[in-house]
Amino acid sequence: MTALIEADELTKSFGALKAVDGISLAVPRGQVLGFLGPNGAGKSTTMRLITGFLEPDTGSARIAGFDVQEQAKQAKRRLGYLPEGAPLYAEMTPKGLLAFVAELRGLRGDDLVRAIGKAVERTGLGPVLDQTIETLSKGYKRRVGIAQAILHDPEVLIMDEPTDGLDPNQKHHVRQLIMEMAKEKAIVVSTHILEEVEAVCTRAVVINKGRIVADGTAEDLMRRVPYHGAVTIRVAGDKADAVRGALAVVAGIKEVETVGAVNGVLELRAIPKNGAGIVTDVASVIRQKALVVDEIFVERGKLDDVFRQITSSDLDERNNHA
Repeated sequence: MTALIEADELTKSFGALKAVDGISLAVPRGQVLGFLGPNGAGKSTTMRLITGFLEPDTGSARIAGFDVQEQAKQAKRRLGYLPEGAPLYAEMTPKGLLAFVAELRGLRGDDLVRAIGKAVERTGLGPVLDQTIETLSKGYKRRVGIAQAILHDPEVLIMDEPTDGLDPNQKHHVRQLIMEMAKEKAIVVSTHILEEVEAVCTRAVVINKGRIVADGTAEDLMRRVPYHGAVTIRVAGDKADAVRGALAVVAGIKEVETVGAVNGVLELRAIPKNGAGIVTDVASVIRQKALVVDEIFVERGKLDDVFRQITSSDLDERNNHA
């Protein structure tokens, strides 16, 4: 599958700070890539390098096969970019700004009118089209930024914090829009909202200190959490030992730990060996032994736990080698 977004060994330093340290990635059509990392990890700098708004110290980037430095016009025709903070002309109205951007994109006449109408409909800007941008809420300003990015229906979308400042309903709307557009585009979404990755992204890349430290689906990343796939059992305290004894014979269980106790009910967690699926065996042995339990459920790793684990371990490793 041909990649619409390609980055090869990108590096960028600002004085003594190496903001981007050899990042390579490829994003094909139909993929939404979630770009994650702590503050200062190099996410926004990487996106500016991929879009051609910054020149790399070394490495290269291509949009739809066009080098963003050597073939800038061809690359940017196929690119929609929502930068961090979405800087806009505060004294203009959304209608005026979108008309201005459409003309810059080479749209004229009916094509211009249709493009603006579609972008306005998709982003819900109708009620504020004739207000000056400086009077708009943060959420509406963000939507103006999204509208100008999608106005010319580009093959590639690079979006830095697209739902920043939006309320829950607006976030849902934007996420639905991204999923709808993803069928025909390659999209990169930089975000610190981990639920957003699960909601809209088909792949997640985590960077820290300018380097990629994890790359996979959200499910792949969540499997890194030790308790992912664990089976938690809630049982009366006086029956906990019997449950522990029964679980000791299940071959796929690494260990059984006590998570906590509330009002005499203990919460036991059976940790699987090597990510093995154990819930069927656990349920079977409890049924065979006729044990009475209050609840059984399978744990899923949480992306925020993965995020902390990956970025903390990477930082510790770097400090140890310093």
